Amino acid sequence: MASRKERTEALATDLSIHISDAHIFTSDAIVLVDFCAPRHKDKCCDLGTGNGIIPLLWYRDFKPAEIVGVELSESAVNLFTKTLTEHNLGDKIKLIHKDLRKLKGVLPNEYFDLVSINPPYKKLGTGIVNEGEDYKNARHEFTCTLEDASEAAAKLLKFGGRFCICQRPERLPDIFAAMRKFKIEPKSMQEVIQRTGKEPSLVLVEGKKGSAPGFRIKPPLILEDDNGEYTNKAKELFLSYKYKSIQE
Repeated sequence: MASRKERTEALATDLSIHISDAHIFTSDAIVLVDFCAPRHKDKCCDLGTGNGIIPLLWYRDFKPAEIVGVELSESAVNLFTKTLTEHNLGDKIKLIHKDLRKLKGVLPNEYFDLVSINPPYKKLGTGIVNEGEDYKNARHEFTCTLEDASEAAAKLLKFGGRFCICQRPERLPDIFAAMRKFKIEPKSMQEVIQRTGKEPSLVLVEGKKGSAPGFRIKPPLILEDDNGEYTNKAKELFLSYKYKSIQE
């Protein structure tokens, strides 16, 4: 029986993910997957993949041609490995145990159609630093800054390939600056809003490598109606595991 610190959570009728107190997943990862929406022919890479939530949901919902997850934390890699082994997904999803800043010779350059990241939200020197190494690195930019992520994405992406990221709204200028520094042009953005009339709690941004300038703001993703109930879109995203199957 799994301990309280390590357990599984359902993602579909025939798929579950190993999680722990240090390596959970939130709605941020789920809305990022929907925002990415990879095509069947796409080769996709998720940086800082943690316990693999984004690659697993890519596989469940989109079945792209190739899926790779890159993760530095050994404890997160162990969780992801257990999930892949239990569901015989090792030939569908590739796991790379590596620092995203040190991928030279590990993954091919200019190969991927899509790179994503759900990065640490807190800039170095801000907020209270969590004591545990995994907690600290997941929340603060000790091992991955926005520039680190953008540089890695720029190397991995084909010309015209997409880089998708979620972040807090206050980091939006930093996202644009980091992308443009490495020749990724910001192309679209979607706000995630808890309820109509509230400020966004999250922004989803897509950039394209080598693209010409031109930016659009998509309609916001609103999670709750005026009664505090999930909107239809939120139900589709967060409750889909109750009826989806990876065999579909």
